[in-house]
Amino acid sequence: MRLVGEGVEPGVFPLSKAQSIASQMGLDLVEISPKASPPVCKIIDYKKFLYDQKKRQKIIKANASKTVVKEIRFGPNTEEHDLNFKTKHALKFLEEGAKVKAFVFFRGRSIVFKEKGEILLLKFAQALEEHGVVEQMPKLEGKRMTMFIAPKKKK
Repeated sequence: MRLVGEGVEPGVFPLSKAQSIASQMGLDLVEISPKASPPVCKIIDYKKFLYDQKKRQKIIKANASKTVVKEIRFGPNTEEHDLNFKTKHALKFLEEGAKVKAFVFFRGRSIVFKEKGEILLLKFAQALEEHGVVEQMPKLEGKRMTMFIAPKKKK
């Protein structure tokens, strides 16, 4: 097998010789590429390798951006004042970097006012157009008409 590692002269050795070199150094013999001809092994401290790998994964996870989705609920007969009030909340959510999921919930026979719900959501989107981008136009799913608004990218 081909042997590599720090403080080891690269070369092709039999398995027993590679294991003895690793044990003399007090390190582990780890197979890196078993499909290669001959297979490649590396002499490393395996526990330290796992620790470093875990640490790298943790840093990557910490730096990954988490998308938060805030919900705002309307009824089909929501008045202008309530719309303005909820628009202010949505504005605050968008400035914090969260997505906004606005939905109109239809109860019972109010489903006949689908147009009112769509107009309400479009007014809502128009009020937020300076701060957010509509990701999904109003779409009826069962008894809910939903729309997603994402914050605009800051320059």
